[in-house]
Amino acid sequence: MADYLVILESPAKAKTIGKFLGRKYKVLASVGHLRDLPKSRIAIDIENGFEPQYTNIRGKADIINELKKEAKAAKKVYLASDPDREGEAIAWHLAYLLGIDPRSDCRVTFNAVTKDAVLEGFKSPRAIDMDLVDSYQARRVLDRIVGYKISPILWKKVKKGLSGGRVQSAVVRMICDREDEIEAFEPQEYWNISAKLSKKTSAEKQSKAKTFTARFYGDKKKKINLKEEADVKPVLEEVKNNPFIVYDIKNTDKKQSPPSPFTTSALQQEAARKLNFNASKTMMIAQQLYEGIDLGKSGATGIVTYIRTDSVRISDEAAKLAGDIIRDEFGDGYLPAKRRIYKNKNSSQDAHEAIRPAHIEYKPEDIASKLTPDQLKLYKLIYDRFMASQMADAVISVCTLSFEVGKYVFKASGNTVKFAGYTKVYEESFDDKEEVENKVLPVFENGEEAHIAEIIPQQHFTQPPPRYNEASIVKAMEEYGIGRPSTYATTITTIQTRGYVGKEKKSYYPTELGRIVNDLMKGSFANIVDVAFTAGVESELDIISQGNKDWRNVVSVFYNDFEKDLIKAEKEVEHVVIKPKESDEPCEKCGRLLVYRQGKFGDFLACPGFPECRFTKAIIEFVGVKCPECSNELIYRKSKSGRKYVACSGYPDCKFTSLNVPTGERCPECGSHLERVRRRNYSFVACSNAECNYKPNAKKTDGETDEKDD
Repeated sequence: MADYLVILESPAKAKTIGKFLGRKYKVLASVGHLRDLPKSRIAIDIENGFEPQYTNIRGKADIINELKKEAKAAKKVYLASDPDREGEAIAWHLAYLLGIDPRSDCRVTFNAVTKDAVLEGFKSPRAIDMDLVDSYQARRVLDRIVGYKISPILWKKVKKGLSGGRVQSAVVRMICDREDEIEAFEPQEYWNISAKLSKKTSAEKQSKAKTFTARFYGDKKKKINLKEEADVKPVLEEVKNNPFIVYDIKNTDKKQSPPSPFTTSALQQEAARKLNFNASKTMMIAQQLYEGIDLGKSGATGIVTYIRTDSVRISDEAAKLAGDIIRDEFGDGYLPAKRRIYKNKNSSQDAHEAIRPAHIEYKPEDIASKLTPDQLKLYKLIYDRFMASQMADAVISVCTLSFEVGKYVFKASGNTVKFAGYTKVYEESFDDKEEVENKVLPVFENGEEAHIAEIIPQQHFTQPPPRYNEASIVKAMEEYGIGRPSTYATTITTIQTRGYVGKEKKSYYPTELGRIVNDLMKGSFANIVDVAFTAGVESELDIISQGNKDWRNVVSVFYNDFEKDLIKAEKEVEHVVIKPKESDEPCEKCGRLLVYRQGKFGDFLACPGFPECRFTKAIIEFVGVKCPECSNELIYRKSKSGRKYVACSGYPDCKFTSLNVPTGERCPECGSHLERVRRRNYSFVACSNAECNYKPNAKKTDGETDEKDD
């Protein structure tokens, strides 16, 4: 029998940590929470200080009994759940179930699932942090009250199955507001004039001279905006009759500092931009990297630090190890003059380090064979970002040429990398990053005339703000202070599952149902959908976690106003009739126009005469290509997991299916059908025969292919 019992929440992590501690320790997992508020009722005693009425979670009886048995036999029990608010609550519930005094030194935490970090954590056990627990209770009680009080009103006034939430409703509001901005946007006309220029050379060489782009700026006094075609004509007339003469040359060096190591939010955003991972996928893979990867002889170990953090701080030891590797690989010149210190937004976010490699000596390429492709992609992203954060600034040389053209001015800018610095390892992505038009400009002297290859006037119209995508919605939630990074993925998934938000071309838009519910919430529960109010509640939770506010008082202040809104909504909100969208297809039984309905596996067409007429019809999306086996039309279908694939409309007579889309052409080498194969951000045409390597238009040298996806 082991002397010590260690309990944490994850079986995978328990297996890893069990190897570190030795025979005297038995390591078991609670598999998440063991106690929670019951789903069947609100379970909050509002009249008695908002006391939550926790019960054991159904289905967890066997785990609870096993833990009680092992705890009774052990000399000492250590509660080693995750080092955050949720983990502290799990430890607190465990202490209650096992009869452990929460004030005793029963709590152990560590920032990484490595042998050194775990053993260090066990050197200094502590009491359960009741301030963190109270912050958890405040969040849990607030969410339960909002959800269980608003949802019945939505069921009664709109339709069954709907829900409102403290965080989800605010996010739906953000997406609805953005859509309103887009629809209300009025494009404004504007023009620009580009000049394709080159160095003057001999007549026979001029056509081969490398061109660069200069853009109309204004005159020597000010910038001039070209609002309509009438503004463009005098400029073109001036350009037509005057040469492009260089009158000002500016060369400046611009330092570019590396981004900080990853916080949870930053990791979710960058994984969306660079890897096309949604927030849920990013957190799932990051959890695997944190809990432990089997590296062979060295066994299972966590290879990244704790993944739920708002901190950008890193330890002195980690910084030193990174510095040694940078020096060995790139030389002293790639190290900053002094160690970089990244500061957090506030002190409450400094509980953990930033997300970084737990073993800095494990380079991605060295352990690639031990990781799945997605694990390797995310680990490399974390590793490269961390290493870059400890490197010297990049130095960019910016050259700006100003050309005098009669009374007007054109300008051209070019950027060249003078010193790569941290960009040797990593370059940050941005949603709105502008491409550099001229990488390198030719060398000119003041007074020199440029050759004019082409003058291009272009009409443009201002664009509305873009819809939120996976990265920008996470960024907005972080900037506005809505929810916590650890819950972003769940929130985004929830509002899609409820049917409030849809996704099109990787961007989110509000559904009709989402707008109806949002309008009702804005009219009756303005605070719940108010971004500033929701962010204020999150700040209150942080203050509670620091021991500076009583959680019951925070809930009480919230509930006083909320209760008035509830009473008012019950009386004043009218029943909303949701009219389904009509199609142009008549019902085959009664002739009514079919309407769009939502089902478990997606949308379908149904007769509006239900229940008298029960006719339904699947929505068929044609591929536009004939089946390569029987020449029937190909259609798109979805698997139970939601994955889209191509199938023959002649099923069951023809059972042709494919994840790739046939092109309608045959391979000239083997006669099999050609198909378009899609990868993460590009696609290419290839033969469907696995034994045939025919790939028209493929760039054989580097593996890249003929077409980039949008």
